[in-house]
Amino acid sequence: MNILVSGAGVAGLACALELGTRGHDVTVVEYARQLRLTGTPIDIRGDAIEAAEGMGLLPQIQKRRVRMSELTRFVDSAGEPVARIPMAEVSDSEDDIELLREDLVRILADALPDTAAIRFGDSVETLADGGADGVDVRFASGRTGRYDLVLGADGQHSAVRRLVFGPEQDYLRHLGVYFALADHPGDTQPEGANSIYNVPSRMAGIFRYNGRRVAVFQFRSEQLAYDHRDLESQKRILIDAFSGHRSWRIPELLDAARADPGFFFTSASQIHMPRWHHGRVALVGDAGYSPAFLSGRGTSLALTGARFLAEELERCGNDHTAAFARYEARQRPLVTFAQGRVHSGRDRMLPTSWAAIAARNEALQASGNGAP
Repeated sequence: MNILVSGAGVAGLACALELGTRGHDVTVVEYARQLRLTGTPIDIRGDAIEAAEGMGLLPQIQKRRVRMSELTRFVDSAGEPVARIPMAEVSDSEDDIELLREDLVRILADALPDTAAIRFGDSVETLADGGADGVDVRFASGRTGRYDLVLGADGQHSAVRRLVFGPEQDYLRHLGVYFALADHPGDTQPEGANSIYNVPSRMAGIFRYNGRRVAVFQFRSEQLAYDHRDLESQKRILIDAFSGHRSWRIPELLDAARADPGFFFTSASQIHMPRWHHGRVALVGDAGYSPAFLSGRGTSLALTGARFLAEELERCGNDHTAAFARYEARQRPLVTFAQGRVHSGRDRMLPTSWAAIAARNEALQASGNGAP
């Protein structure tokens, strides 16, 4: 089959790998000019480990595993540790592999067969599902093409979902949190534990791994209207959110955000849909069922989704209607579980008052996670 995949993130690359190795001709279109490699370490958990093994990628993933032997700690305004989060508690389990997002993206991209190709700097502009005749696609570049199937793996703000299923607001559930990352090459402190500092409803931190320094931010907010492709407006949102807060290293970390051309900003939002397919079009990963970064399972769902969809197309003899239904039946329980795990993480990371921050620290200390 001739298959179009929109998006070259983890979900899109995994789809291209799985479908391409099964003999399909796959074209991946990606709006960006290159692969997006930014991001903190991600987790591959549970069924996704089996999916990675089936793709033949598990040995490479394990080789690049990041074991968070240091503890992430909450600090006070003087930088002194007050409580800690044992991040390695789960990540050192054989059922949870943590690695850098950039490493996973490169592993997937390097494994693509000759039957799969990525076209950067382009995106889907219109779709017309012709039923038995395939899907006619017009791209932003002006190119056109007809495909047997189209897969939307283009993230939370999916263009394919909007074109086929309707406006984003029909499916998006904002969880009241925004998240930002910025490289901080100017950090001169030695490698050590990651540090997180809270003010009410906000956190700023610095994570160090594999020689990199990354400024990390989260803040509570009602849903904001902004252009998700306009980095300068996103930087302004972040700076405004921390306006008036100059304790600890917040000004320094905001300066890092201002200077980073690869600045990353997103909302903690979930996508809830009754179906992930329509005609010859299906959604995979965050485009169809974003669990939000607070769940720690978005990457795992991207891998299982790609694997299940490709397996079912093969089992159903390329009967896409039957295959899409079987894919949904297998993936839906994993999505439901992941989407139900976000609220406890939000409350721990973003207490809403100074009293709640103190209570969180005391609870961690009482559970044996006091300051090291």
